[in-house]
Amino acid sequence: MNVLIVGAGIAGPTLAYWLLRAGHQPTLVERAPELRRGGYLIDFWGAGFDVADRMGIVPELRRRGYVMHEARSVGRDGRLIGSIKTSAIMGALDRYVSIARTDLAATIYAALDGGAELILDDTVRALDDDGDRVRVTFENSASRDFDLVVGADGLHSQIRRLAFGPDEQFEQYQDMVVSVFDIEGYRPRDELVALMHAEPGFQVVRVSLRDDVTMVIFTVRHDGPVPLGSVAEQQALLRERLRGAGWETSALLDAMPQARSFYFDAVSQIEMPSWTRGRVALVGDAAACPSLLAGQGSALAMVESYVLAAELARSAGDHQQAFARYRATLATFLQSKQAAARRLGLAFAPRNRFQLLVRDTTMRFMGIPKVTELAMGRSFRDAIELPDFAAV
Repeated sequence: MNVLIVGAGIAGPTLAYWLLRAGHQPTLVERAPELRRGGYLIDFWGAGFDVADRMGIVPELRRRGYVMHEARSVGRDGRLIGSIKTSAIMGALDRYVSIARTDLAATIYAALDGGAELILDDTVRALDDDGDRVRVTFENSASRDFDLVVGADGLHSQIRRLAFGPDEQFEQYQDMVVSVFDIEGYRPRDELVALMHAEPGFQVVRVSLRDDVTMVIFTVRHDGPVPLGSVAEQQALLRERLRGAGWETSALLDAMPQARSFYFDAVSQIEMPSWTRGRVALVGDAAACPSLLAGQGSALAMVESYVLAAELARSAGDHQQAFARYRATLATFLQSKQAAARRLGLAFAPRNRFQLLVRDTTMRFMGIPKVTELAMGRSFRDAIELPDFAAV
């Protein structure tokens, strides 16, 4: 089949890789003029790691990534509140890596080895599904017909709007915004340790990366309109909400305008009764975004793409059958991830001093295995068995 995949981040190239394995012809279209930069440093494990292993890209992910040893929570004066070893959460660290989202995306795209057509600086303006083909009107390129169209274009999916309806029907805002940026030459540094500081309404995270780069992550409670189009407005919101905050927050805000890359977005989940309509399907954040609170969105996006491709391969051209199996395999699993993520909102930005007390008290006892298991254990297990692609 001739399949258009809209979005060349994580889910899109992963789907393209497995469609190629099954003998299909994928075309990727990306709105940005180049493959995107910036975004989170993500912790990569579980079923997504298994998909990466089957793609043969784990050695490259390890080369580009980090094995973080510890996360420390500190108070306004920098004194240690509590810490947790990565091994206490993950167990053995042979199937875990922390990696910049940009590096994960680049590694997956490189695995395509030029096998998929890539259209940059363009997107879809209209879809016309006549039951046999989908006529796609692009913003810049000439119109074309495809057997299937898959939206892998993230939280603010254009394909979801065109085929299913406006964002308001499906987006569940978590009363929080996130900003991620990286700066050069910042001091102090703490190698392979994530430093966290929280006060009512926000959390600040600092992570030292290679080449004298520091990644900064702000998660801030915000119940007003989210300024998605203006970096100046986004940075002004952060400065206003974090004014007077303790620890290194003031110094990190001062460094923000010189950041090499700057990312800002609402923290939202996507909940939909169906991920497919006619010959159009959604994967990744476009279909079932769990938000950064899950800490696993990119890995889950790879799982969704793998399962969709496997079901298409198994259906012998019956896309309706494949779409039904895709949903049946993943719906309960992804809903459980979204529910677990909502419970972790307190840790990313406590709403008040009581929640801050709960968060800090939990951090103080996270060194005790039973406390770690109670607080985080279920969130780090993927209760899903991936289909064997070689057998479909």
